[in-house]
Amino acid sequence: MLDTVILTCAVTGNITRPDQHPGLPVTPRQIADAAIEAAKAGAAIAHIHVRDPATGKPSMALELYREVVDRIRDSGTDLIINLTTGPGGRFIPSEHDPKIAAPGSTLVPPEARVEHVVALRPELCSLDLNTMWSGTAVVINTPANVAKMAKLILDAGTKPELEVFDSGDIHLAHQLIKDGVLPTPALFQIVTGVRYGFAGTPQTLAYAAGLLPRDSAWAAFGIGRMEFPMLAQAFLLGGHVRVGMEDNLYLARGKLTPSNAALCERAVSIIDQLGGTVATPKQARAMLGLRTPA
Repeated sequence: MLDTVILTCAVTGNITRPDQHPGLPVTPRQIADAAIEAAKAGAAIAHIHVRDPATGKPSMALELYREVVDRIRDSGTDLIINLTTGPGGRFIPSEHDPKIAAPGSTLVPPEARVEHVVALRPELCSLDLNTMWSGTAVVINTPANVAKMAKLILDAGTKPELEVFDSGDIHLAHQLIKDGVLPTPALFQIVTGVRYGFAGTPQTLAYAAGLLPRDSAWAAFGIGRMEFPMLAQAFLLGGHVRVGMEDNLYLARGKLTPSNAALCERAVSIIDQLGGTVATPKQARAMLGLRTPA
């Protein structure tokens, strides 16, 4: 186990819906405020998606990312900003012709998926390595497109957080590292509980962690009711942890969480009871080898 672990809060995501929780952050102000509150509750990193303020639906708009980032940076908090690059990778095949995109497809060129990272230069951003079925869509991250995104991310001075959903994603990461596309030491985020990916079980997490490059830092999280059990498993196996309303909307069975901060407070309590402490943003930067923010 690590004595000090990094807690990430994923405050809104792109799957959870406002009708599922009236307090889900939607506007740039709400998203930034949720991230700042999470930092006060113990999170060192905020993982950021943005949404259309009028509809609550996921967005890729640069101006929305810019407002969230500016609000966090201007708040005086030392929070590490981690922007998503996941949106823009979904393809839904039409029933009449599967090579034609059906409504709801979001597939765009890789350059468009990292436009906000290039412009805003966060310390971290996610980089998905998965190609898999997700609901009614196929998430597509080809090795060639991942390589293009990685170059733009690294040129911006940002460290990629490698999101892995199944064992093949980790094998791809090994190859990209071997080819010089991704630098080491790498940072991985093991995603558990997404259907057709890694299961949210202790055995699966131990297996996944064992596949990672030896010098890597890693974190893991669970979806839904497995959020806190998998947090404990990640800590016990020597990984960092993540909670947030992107992954889970409940503080306990049948009880909606009042906020992202409440999830962070529960996470800090679990880590404390297991004998650990959560890292400050300054400690997290040193642990992950991040550049000092401008």
